[in-house]
Order: sequence, then C-alpha cells, then structure tokens
Amino acid sequence: MSFATFNEKIEKHILPLANKLSSQRHLKAIRDAFISLMPITLMGGVAAVIGAAPVTEETTNGFLLAWASFAQDNATLLSWINALTLGGMAVYVCIGITYFLTKHFKHDVLMPTMLSVCGFLMLVLTPQQLGWDGKIAEISYMDGRGLLPAIIIAIFTVEAYHFMRSHNWGRITLPPSVPASLSETFASLVPGFIIISCYVAVYAVFHAFNTTFPGFIYGAMAPSFQAADSLLFTVIMTLLVHFFWFFGIHDAALAGVLGPIRDGNLSINAAAKAAGEALPHVFTTPFWVYFVIIGGCGSLLALAILLVRSKSKQLKTVGRIGILPSFFGIGEPIIFGVPIMLNPFYLIPFLMTSTVNAVIAFTLMKYNIIGRTFAMLSWQMPSLPGAFLSTMDIRALFLIIALIILDIAMYYPFFKAHEKQCVRLEAMEETEE
Repeated sequence: MSFATFNEKIEKHILPLANKLSSQRHLKAIRDAFISLMPITLMGGVAAVIGAAPVTEETTNGFLLAWASFAQDNATLLSWINALTLGGMAVYVCIGITYFLTKHFKHDVLMPTMLSVCGFLMLVLTPQQLGWDGKIAEISYMDGRGLLPAIIIAIFTVEAYHFMRSHNWGRITLPPSVPASLSETFASLVPGFIIISCYVAVYAVFHAFNTTFPGFIYGAMAPSFQAADSLLFTVIMTLLVHFFWFFGIHDAALAGVLGPIRDGNLSINAAAKAAGEALPHVFTTPFWVYFVIIGGCGSLLALAILLVRSKSKQLKTVGRIGILPSFFGIGEPIIFGVPIMLNPFYLIPFLMTSTVNAVIAFTLMKYNIIGRTFAMLSWQMPSLPGAFLSTMDIRALFLIIALIILDIAMYYPFFKAHEKQCVRLEAMEETEE
C-alpha cells in the first residue's frame, strides 16, 4: 500500500471520528476547563517547588539551607496554598465544565454553576462534625481523586438543567416589568430544587452504606486508574496523539480524555509531596510536557537543531524561525514549515522520538532512578528547567540532555533524506531561473 493510499484511508475513516471527538460538547467542555486551570496550577506548582528544597543531611550550601529553613518556617502556608490549588483541582474543574457546557447551551451561567458547586460540596466533601460552634469536613477528595465525580456532577447538572428549562418544567411566568435577573431566578426554582434533591438522594444512599460517592467511584475504578498509569497506556497514548497530529489533528482532540488523567495524577503527587510521602504516579502533565514531547509534539527541538545547520535554504530558514519556539515547547512552526504533517519522510521519527522518550523516562521514574513529577510550572517552560523544577532532581537535567541527543540521532537519517530532496529541488529551480 502506497503512502498516498494509506493517507486517503486515514482521511476517510479516522479523521471524521477524531473531528467528532474534538467537537463533542462534553469532551470539549472538559478540555477547556482544564486549559482554564493554568493560573491555579501555576500557583500550586510554585508553592510545591518552594516547599521542596533539595537538601540532605550533607548539604552545606548556604542558599539551599536558607531555602530549606524558609520552607520549614512557612510549611503551613505553603501546604494551605497547595491544598487550595492543586489539592482543590476537582472543584475548579467542576466549575469550569459547568461554565463551558452551559455556554454551549446558551443559558445564563450563574444558576447551573451554583447548583454544580452545591452538588460537589454535598457529594465530595465528607462532614465530620456539624455543630453550632463549628463545622468540620474531610476535603481529601477535592484533589485529583475527585475529578471523575466532579465531571459527573457538572455534566449531570447542566444536562438536567438544560432539559428542564427547555421543556419549561415548573416555569413561573412573571410580568415583563420584573427585572430579568429576578425572572431568571424564578424560572430556575423548580429545576434547581429537583437537581439538589437528586444530590441529596445520592448522598443519603452512599451514607447509608457508610461510604461516599467519590470513595465508591475511586474504589471501583482503582484498577482502571492503575492501568492508566502504566507504561503500556503511556506508549499507546503517545503513539495515538502523534499519529493524529501527523494527519493534521491537534493533540487537543484527545485532551478531554488525557487531561483528567494527567492532571489528576499531578494533583495526587503534589499532595503526597506536601505530606512528605512517596509520589505514587508517573504519568502526569509535567511528565508529558517536559520529558515526552521535548520541543512540542514529535520532540521537535531535536529536528530544529538539525534544521539550523541544513544545506537546504528552505529547511535552514524554517529551523532558524522554529528553534526558539521549540525551546518553549511550541512545535507548530516546524510542523507546518518543514512540513512534518503528511510528509512521509518524517512519519517514523515523528512517532518514534516521543514514544522512546516516554518509555525511557517512565521506566526510570517507575524504578525511582529519576524523581517523579509533582509540580507544573508552565506548558511553555523549556524542558531542561521544567524537568528539574517539576522533580527537584538534578538527574532529570542529564536525562533531558540525553533524550535530546537520542532524538537527534533518530531524526538524523530521515532529515538527511529529506534535505537531499530539498537541495535537489532548489538546484532545479535555480537552473530554471
């Protein structure tokens, strides 16, 4: 089968499915909600880094010792920041999904958001003491472990609200002279009451069995969560993302699926780091950004380094334009400038480089040869500082350097073959002129 025939089959059978995934309203709302979390995850990542001074009993460096002393003196503050940012990720995701899904249906956002928050607090938080003198609730499931309940609550709230409003369930019609905000509130009375009653019923059922909604889900889904943090899952997802990218489908098409897994694992790791416990997960957002896709999807920093020294004028120009963005994880100038997309010269290395990076990094973290990630500073932070700051392990720097060299070696023969063709075409054009 020729590459052109293969490409036609992909466009006929795979692209429609991928496009549907990227535009499906629930997955789109989930994706947009996680993207909107960046300021919160950044603050949580900074607090996690500040609280993780890289010192040992043998450390004598004055700066590191002062850093450790500051972290110890402000441990409560840093832990509280962590608990309300990365540790509170589920509530923000619930709000975000509710917001974007409600906007999709073109309803006023305020009421569904309040209903979702009510449902989240009722089902995800566990009351410990409810007295007049004070109230105590367990908030452990506000982190990554509460993401699935948060997604369910948000989607149910908006879909139920939309259905009831669209069918005018219990709508109270007021005169036109009544302010719009008051009219909207009265129109939402019955839908709101029914939705909250559903959450009360769910809480009562799980409370009767001496468990909680997120506790039940997390226990039932534990094997699936463990499988999602495996080398096999990581390899499959890496290949799938890059296969889609090669045919022009942005990795955002799968963000609605991968985002909850990566960010959920990151939130759990951050909580474990703050508590001084071992980090349980490998497959996190910083693992993906800093260790797998070095320079953007396809690990294009390696190719950009080769391009800047190319004998082809076109490729050298693309390399000079794209190398700086690729340092910051932005690979689009290379993808569309070379181009990588739909270019048979680069199919194998585009799929292979990031997959090999994932296998090596995952294996080293799995066996604790390299520290695991617990902080996400920025998607645009270069991999070298990002790898160190997300793990606070100096060995991560050497791993990134080794992976870049390995990526260059994997791209090199395919790059030279493409360069040879480009040089020949450029020479023919000059002769014709």
